[in-house]
Amino acid sequence: MKKSLLSSSIFILVLTLSFSFPWAAISSAHGVTPRSEDFIHCIQSNSNNVTSISKLIFTSVNASFLPIWQVAVENTKFLKLSTPKPSVIVTPVDETLIQTALYCAKKHGYEIRIRSGGHDAEGRSYTANVPFVMIDLTNMRSVDVDLAKKTVWAQGGATLGELYYSIIQKSKTLFFPAGLCASVGVGGHMGGGGYGNLMRKYGTASDNVLDARFMDVNGNIFNRKSMGEDLFWAIRGGGASSFGIVLAWKLKLVRVPKKVTVFMLSKTLEEGATQLFHKYQYVAPTIDKNLHIRTVMSGQYIGNTTKKTVVITFQGVFQGRSDTLLRLLDQKFPELGVTREICEEMSILQSTIAFYGLPSSTPIEIVTNRSGIPKVNSKSKIDFVRTPIPKSGLRKIWRKIMESDGSELLGSNPFGGRMAEYSETAIPYPHRAGVLYQLFKNVNFYNQPSDTTTIALKRIAWLDSLEKLLTPYVSKNPREAYSNYADLDLGVGNATYEEASVWGERYWKRRNFKKLIRIKAKVDPENFLRYPQSIPVF
Repeated sequence: MKKSLLSSSIFILVLTLSFSFPWAAISSAHGVTPRSEDFIHCIQSNSNNVTSISKLIFTSVNASFLPIWQVAVENTKFLKLSTPKPSVIVTPVDETLIQTALYCAKKHGYEIRIRSGGHDAEGRSYTANVPFVMIDLTNMRSVDVDLAKKTVWAQGGATLGELYYSIIQKSKTLFFPAGLCASVGVGGHMGGGGYGNLMRKYGTASDNVLDARFMDVNGNIFNRKSMGEDLFWAIRGGGASSFGIVLAWKLKLVRVPKKVTVFMLSKTLEEGATQLFHKYQYVAPTIDKNLHIRTVMSGQYIGNTTKKTVVITFQGVFQGRSDTLLRLLDQKFPELGVTREICEEMSILQSTIAFYGLPSSTPIEIVTNRSGIPKVNSKSKIDFVRTPIPKSGLRKIWRKIMESDGSELLGSNPFGGRMAEYSETAIPYPHRAGVLYQLFKNVNFYNQPSDTTTIALKRIAWLDSLEKLLTPYVSKNPREAYSNYADLDLGVGNATYEEASVWGERYWKRRNFKKLIRIKAKVDPENFLRYPQSIPVF
């Protein structure tokens, strides 16, 4: 695969600055711990080109160490002095340095963390309470599109935005069904499942993975055929970094029209939002799979008064023209009141930009610029709804929203369509038939210096109280969760299956979780690749 240039000017600046530090400065500068020095000397003695390698290894004595660590910390609540940071950052440009880093980390007692996009909700890819080496895949981000075969190879460090941009430069009618946030890394997104606006038609991102280039804990490299179907099954939705390092994914491109239709429509409780959302629960998962309607819910004050209401914004994207969409909604959901005036036809990539909250006229190049996509500062949780919430339950949720201080955000993404056609054991991601929609809950820490202030803790307590309120209305036995929105509040114990099942069965359900454990025991029996909520070995 061809090597691509870094799209972010920040990354270019950071790496340019880092090149000014020779190897001697890294290995002998005051402040480097003996363990770090041992690791670096191990890398040096096992590398052919020490000068080149010295430009790709960073410790805390380098001025560029902190900027490199910070630039892909996508949840800014971790940007504080107290956050544990890696002893060494390795930014490989090829597979050889990754193999060497694995060897040297094991030899000198370091754990490993793998970072692609940095969107890990709990920061597990770039922070740990033990000495660790972070392998940052930022330099391994090439994307090679094969139009004839309708496939693409994307290296693990590429972002979704870079993937989408590369595809649309070659074809206006092919795309890949993955998430909305352009700065999410390809590596972790496919590894956990990956949902987006095309999932009702084409399934998750992991459902559309054809092959992978994969490195195990011993530095051996495999493809789908050589790794075997069990391991290939595990890395598509089971948390790939529990098993090894996905160097690149081979993805199946899907057909999209040249123009899709987008609409956004907001309703307050006073305008009938309760009735609309109640019907939405029945319509959105069963309507034509070309139509995806998600919602965003939050509390707002009414005018200049002190009275609050709840606003629900219905955001739809239809794989077709507006005339066809309007006829469909007139038949299935006329109460929503979508009109031609609020419909806008645009390319599939423009719709991704629009759903991320930017004007559809924004130049599409923004999806390749990590610094152009706002970071978050928040705590999130996920639920799956399998039975429509009654109006009485919705009213309880609205009252809870109005108790918040405005930091809250709830969102729903409908399932059904192609999602219901997959078995829950097809890949580790199990949330399939019977799921009406995924419910996202979030509080942000804007105007707070950290997530531990009195106000921030009150917001977290509010989120916990919402979790309790939702218990009767969401999935049960287990109460499902999504591993790509890792939530350490679910628990991290893994000494026994009983401990691990508390969180593992929520992410993957029992049958899949047990299979993942069996596969982990074969490919990493010493549990070298471990982190909170990684697949355990017993």
